[in-house]
Amino acid sequence: MLGYELTKLYPNICCFSTTRHGGCSEGEYTSFNCNPFCGDEWQRVEQNIRTLCSALPETPTELIIPKQTHQTKVYRVTTDYTRLTSEERSRVLEGVDALTTHVQGFCICISTADCIPVLMYDPVHQAVAVAHAGWRGTVQGIVGKTLESMQRDYATRPEDVCACIGPGISKEAFEVGDEVYHTFAAAGFDMKQIAQKNPDSGKWHIDLWEANRLQLQESGVSGARIELSGICTYYNNNDFFSARRQGIHSGRILSGIMLKKNSL
Repeated sequence: MLGYELTKLYPNICCFSTTRHGGCSEGEYTSFNCNPFCGDEWQRVEQNIRTLCSALPETPTELIIPKQTHQTKVYRVTTDYTRLTSEERSRVLEGVDALTTHVQGFCICISTADCIPVLMYDPVHQAVAVAHAGWRGTVQGIVGKTLESMQRDYATRPEDVCACIGPGISKEAFEVGDEVYHTFAAAGFDMKQIAQKNPDSGKWHIDLWEANRLQLQESGVSGARIELSGICTYYNNNDFFSARRQGIHSGRILSGIMLKKNSL
């Protein structure tokens, strides 16, 4: 697993992103795929999840993975979640691309393979969040909407929030068509800061790391409290899954955050 400096600053939380290594999946899912929605054999995913939980500093009460759809739906996880049936859990997590919780022991996760995982922690009100920021989620402002949800549900102040931007595709690797460039421009992004045209191909490249960092700052998060992993999943495909390199029928890395039990 990849750790974050945030964990060193706040030992009462666990904050991580997985790599490809240490699991039992095969083929394009080799080997540590923890996502149950991308076509891998369920038995192997289940074993990988067990391996993950045992490797964390503390075994989660719940490990929660939504079925993402590149939208901006945010789901608040409360203690009521433990009382839901498996069918009800599947229903409430369908189409969810961001999770928040203030329940200790609930490890909330999102899955990525080039998209950008963003993890957030409010140390004042003891709330955590994760957001799946692909280009569609980024252009629709999923990070800002997740922070708005934290403000509404936990009285979070953005200036108190610490955030980690995890492994994802870099600007150099993320070539896009003109329609994607214009979609970002129409949404009000500063294209001089997040886009660059390749002089050889004439194609635009978008910096999703920077786009999400700017969204965090525009929402009120201090730049000094934003950690950027700087790891490109496309160029480091041996260590991280990359859908652009491997196709969509491949594994996903899992990024999660948890308030440790009895940590306050």
